[in-house]
Amino acid sequence: MGQCLAELSEKLIDFINAQKLFFVGTATADSRINVSPKGMDSFRVLGPNRVIWLNVTGSGNETSAHVQQDGRMTVMFCAFTGKPLILRLFGQARVIHPYDAEWDELFAHFPPIPGARQVFDLNVDLVQTSCGMGVPFYDYVAEREHLTTWAAKQGPEGLQQYWHDKNQQSLDGIPTHILKDQ
Repeated sequence: MGQCLAELSEKLIDFINAQKLFFVGTATADSRINVSPKGMDSFRVLGPNRVIWLNVTGSGNETSAHVQQDGRMTVMFCAFTGKPLILRLFGQARVIHPYDAEWDELFAHFPPIPGARQVFDLNVDLVQTSCGMGVPFYDYVAEREHLTTWAAKQGPEGLQQYWHDKNQQSLDGIPTHILKDQ
C-alpha cells in the first residue's frame, strides 16, 4: 500500500505535474493548523528533494506566517482520476517575497499570475505515498478566473493596500512580513 521514500521518483514527479489541485498544511508549535487548497498552475518540482509553489493574494496569509516562525510544511496531492494515490511531501520551507533577492529567479518558473505575493521553497525530507482508495473521483472542468480578475483590477497599488490591510498577520497574530518595511 503506502511507502516512505527519501526523494521523489520520476513516476511521482509525473503524477505531480498532472495534478490541478494540491493542499498545503502548516502550523507553529502553538498556532492553529492551517490547510489550504491550491491550484492555478502554481507548483514546480525543481529536483527530487526540492519543490516550489507560487502563492497568490488571498483573504489570509497563514502559511507565510507559520513558515517564517516554524518552517514545517506538508504538501498533499490526491488522485481524483485514474489509479488511486495520495502523495505527501514533508519538509522545511522558506518564504520568498517579491522584495527578496531570489524572487526573480524563482518567480520565472511560473506564468505571470496577477496577485502573486510569495514563493514557497520546500526542501523535501520525506515522501509518503498511500493508497487513496477512499478518495472519490472528480472531473476537472476549468480554473476559476475570479481571483486573477480581482487582482488585475486592484493593480500593484491596490494589492499593496490589500496586503497592508488584510495580510500582515495570521489569525493568531503572527507577522507575515508581506511588506518590506513591516
